[in-house]
Amino acid sequence: MATAEQLKALLHSYATADEDRFLSVALQIASGAARSGKQRLGDELRDLVDQAKRHRAAARQPVVAAVPLVRSPGELAGLVAASCPQVRLSDMVLAPTTHSRLERVVREYRQTAVLDAHGLQPRRKLLLVGPPGSGKTMTATALAGELGLPLLQVQLHGLITKFMGETAAKLHVVFQAMQTTRGVYLFDEFDAIGATRGADNDIGEVRRILNSFLQFLEQDSSDSLLVAATNLSGMLDSALMRRFDDVIQYDLPDAAMIKQLVRNRLALFDTTGLRWGPVTAAAGGLSHAEVVRGCEDAAKDAVLDGRQRIMLAMLVRALSERRSARSPLGSGQEGWATDAGARTPED
Repeated sequence: MATAEQLKALLHSYATADEDRFLSVALQIASGAARSGKQRLGDELRDLVDQAKRHRAAARQPVVAAVPLVRSPGELAGLVAASCPQVRLSDMVLAPTTHSRLERVVREYRQTAVLDAHGLQPRRKLLLVGPPGSGKTMTATALAGELGLPLLQVQLHGLITKFMGETAAKLHVVFQAMQTTRGVYLFDEFDAIGATRGADNDIGEVRRILNSFLQFLEQDSSDSLLVAATNLSGMLDSALMRRFDDVIQYDLPDAAMIKQLVRNRLALFDTTGLRWGPVTAAAGGLSHAEVVRGCEDAAKDAVLDGRQRIMLAMLVRALSERRSARSPLGSGQEGWATDAGARTPED
């Protein structure tokens, strides 16, 4: 373990914002752990140091500043909600393959000039598919935070109207804004726009809206990122898939991800008495968001009882209640599983 001198050096380097010294001491601690027989701890510490170095190097890459969004009652009023997120991909608990694909999106966008010099374009048009609460909306937020761009969430209630041709005209306004105001544009619940044109309840206006979106998407050459998210991939028109640069699948958290979600959300509490087998069993089949809310329920019970420690029975009960609470609603996850191709058991 760390010596007294190493602990003092860590605190001093932190206080003086000496990142190089901090990481150097951390590596010394990792080497010491490995020498003392704690090889796994040593490897984990080295991996964390390497991850910190990569994030620091990525943060130093030049990113062209985003054009600020003018908050005025212009054509965009009521069509988008703007924010400046501070969330990062490292704040999310995702499957390794999903995290790797999103890191690739960030890397390509940061190196746009390099790719352009070789006649290549970064991934800018993403379709995120998965069950509710699996992290799709948060992904758009994290991408905006990683790239220092504003997040502009398209408001469907302001976009879709009952008047013929008006929705397509508003879509055009949004795509024009992508040219002048660079950011991450999120089309959440995208199936409202991209529903298949062959659906039984299809009407002419639905086809016109989708055709307009396909045309605008095909012609878009802006520097903005377009992120579309849906819980119902089976409803999307097949013509959409080939127009996105990447389609990223989200799934319900597995046991390792559930464990990390619980640790992250209950980091300020004493969880030493938890046994992970019962916890992961109680959380099986829940979404990322439901696991987090179950943890918050258990944390509130502990606070109101005047305790800092999270009891196993308390957490298992909170997670089980989350499972039973959605049963009367038909457990929307099952509907997603059917639409997504019978997938079985983070917005």
